[in-house]
Amino acid sequence: MLAYRLFEDGPRLVNDAPVPEPGEGQVLVKVAGSGACHSDLHVIEATAAGNCFFKPPYTLGHESTGWVEAVGAGVQRVQPGDKVAVYCAIGCGKCRMCLAGFESYCMRSRPVNALGLGYDGGMAEYMLVPVERYLIPLGDLDPVEAAPLTDAGMTPYHAINRSRPLLTPDATVVVMGIGGLGHLALQILRSTSAVRVIAIDVSDDKLALAKELGADATVRAGESALRETMELMHGEQADVVLDFVGIQSTIDLGRKLVRPGGDFTIVGLGGGTMSYGQGRIAVGARVFTPYFGGIGEMRELLALAARGGIAAHVTRYPLERVVEAYQALHDGAIEGRAVICPSN
Repeated sequence: MLAYRLFEDGPRLVNDAPVPEPGEGQVLVKVAGSGACHSDLHVIEATAAGNCFFKPPYTLGHESTGWVEAVGAGVQRVQPGDKVAVYCAIGCGKCRMCLAGFESYCMRSRPVNALGLGYDGGMAEYMLVPVERYLIPLGDLDPVEAAPLTDAGMTPYHAINRSRPLLTPDATVVVMGIGGLGHLALQILRSTSAVRVIAIDVSDDKLALAKELGADATVRAGESALRETMELMHGEQADVVLDFVGIQSTIDLGRKLVRPGGDFTIVGLGGGTMSYGQGRIAVGARVFTPYFGGIGEMRELLALAARGGIAAHVTRYPLERVVEAYQALHDGAIEGRAVICPSN
């Protein structure tokens, strides 16, 4: 089958990858869509430098949906033809965090690998899902449109849930980076809270998208961003700051914007760092670095999408054009999320 695989010397589209056969408890999924993520670009670069903990070779694609093609012995919850979303984090399945549905925070498997990050993922015509609990029914959702929700939607949903007690109607949330994750975070905030949202981005087009999606105010990233954002908050600081970029300038800005007792959540993998201590951030502020989310949260998010509360902006690419999709992602030319469609 056709597959986009990462090797030590870089990713390549191959046409001779074997179609997996599901063993006991396993499920073979015919892939409808698999999202191209900035984290893939970071992993590709780290692999080339020889310092990535996801060891190649494996097929990329950790945001995947499709149809059950075949099931192994003992599988009971799904059957061929079912339309499903795939939860990608692979934990031990036995520790407290895994049993609570948060396999991305597995206490025994460090680092936590995932389908598409260490294990074969969804940028192929078929993918093997190791256990049926990782499959969630999609109902009437378009599987290609739903593919980004499995990470680009679930990760901000999880991040926002961590701050849920602070999201009161008088609260202000700053969202930095209105890209694949940020544009979904904004919709989640609009659909599940009454907070005021200020969006920050370097791109005027993305700021226009933020306004379209319901941001109360927008600020262009740059030297005046701190002053302009503080003016919008009448000199106060934000209850929650969500950084979906993670470069040094956004981390430096975010730690100055969060209020005492507030939350600063760094989701983006831009390589920035922050020393944490007295005087480095407002007193009582918490710093989070989330990784995916829980299976239950993915179910909730898909239910929100089914009710029309959130929708990814998707650009479709056939698997044969996967290299073009990643180049566009690298160049910042994608609005929302690029989805690779092996079955189209």
